[in-house]
Amino acid sequence: MIYHVVPLDEWSADPDRPYAPASLARDGFVHCSPDEATTLTIAAAFYRTAPRPLLALVLDEARLTARCEWEAAAPAPPPGVPQDTLFPHVFGPLDREAVVRVLEVRWDEHDRATALTEAG
Repeated sequence: MIYHVVPLDEWSADPDRPYAPASLARDGFVHCSPDEATTLTIAAAFYRTAPRPLLALVLDEARLTARCEWEAAAPAPPPGVPQDTLFPHVFGPLDREAVVRVLEVRWDEHDRATALTEAG
């Protein structure tokens, strides 16, 4: 399973189509994370000011129709993520059928991402 962080409003905007975040057009792929711990670090580093609720989509790689490649972060992973961590990059939209769980990022009183819990 791989993870993708997205604000609820973006995920819900066009529910009948595969999800294509801005990063797909900008970077040529959808940024994903390899595990829950890395997902929380990514949320804290890059999504602290994103609209909430903030979701983490849990994706079954085998259900994706787009190619998924595991690559090193460029230029480097965010602080707290080991240098040798590989990140899954999906080279096309995310098929909604590949989403096996939708989790919500929980924040503490210091605005740190602390947990992923069932959304809803």
